[in-house]
Amino acid sequence: MKKWALPLSLAAGVLALSGCNGDGNVIATSKAGDVTDMELYAEMKEKFGPQMEQALQELMQKKVLSEKYEVTDKELEKEMKTAKEQLGDQYEMFLAQYSLDEDGFKEFLKLELLREKAALADVKITDDEVKKYYDTWQPEINVSHILVEDEAKAKEVQQKLADGGDFAKLAKEYSTDPGSAENGGSLGWIDNAGRAQFVPEFTKALGTLKVNEVSKPVKSDYGYHIIKITEQKEKGSFKDMKDQMTNELKKSKIDSDTLQTKLDKEMKAADVKVTDEDLKGAFETEDDAKSKEAK
Repeated sequence: MKKWALPLSLAAGVLALSGCNGDGNVIATSKAGDVTDMELYAEMKEKFGPQMEQALQELMQKKVLSEKYEVTDKELEKEMKTAKEQLGDQYEMFLAQYSLDEDGFKEFLKLELLREKAALADVKITDDEVKKYYDTWQPEINVSHILVEDEAKAKEVQQKLADGGDFAKLAKEYSTDPGSAENGGSLGWIDNAGRAQFVPEFTKALGTLKVNEVSKPVKSDYGYHIIKITEQKEKGSFKDMKDQMTNELKKSKIDSDTLQTKLDKEMKAADVKVTDEDLKGAFETEDDAKSKEAK
């Protein structure tokens, strides 16, 4: 299951100020004096230095990568749909947490897709690798669980379920997992890669369950889980799924270091230069830092 994590981004503010020059434009007035966009820009740099660098990186990466890679409206809408499905009822809360509207979140996803396309451009895989990946690939499942602190409580819940108790109601009553309890224990749709993001005991149990089957209490470091798969999507033929399998396998070969190396390469090829002295380090690579230290 993909984890959507957004930094504190000031990209919108930087965009608004990017055209400033000279003394700047007046953006607020008072009897005590005016405030210009350049003054605000300077204040933002003073208070949010690292975030300003990150915002600059985001803006420049979007410009540079958009020249070389394309994100279609169809791809963006698909990514939005996936995000909404995975966030479920928490979608609106997620937007509020990061002070985003839907258009702002869509812009973030577009940059993520551009970065992904850039990183995948250099990944090569064979048909044999794709076939082996398909053979072990498991379709998406909709998972719910009830987490309790001890085995006695787990057996109590298990008995109530055996007696016909409603899983969602019991999750709200007993589960100590605040992220899912309010949603009736639902963890949402879990894809093939997402299975491995759970603790090993949980992942192993998922591989043994059928749809609507409830697990025995599964012990982990968090307590005892009672797990249920409520839905499962169909697995298509290799022919129908080959493109999807190829893309997923390529993604699995990309880690944060590989992505950063590719982004550094793209920025260098675009001859990115920062003229603002306070933001000079925004595109500094590890090699640049080591070179400075050596001097």
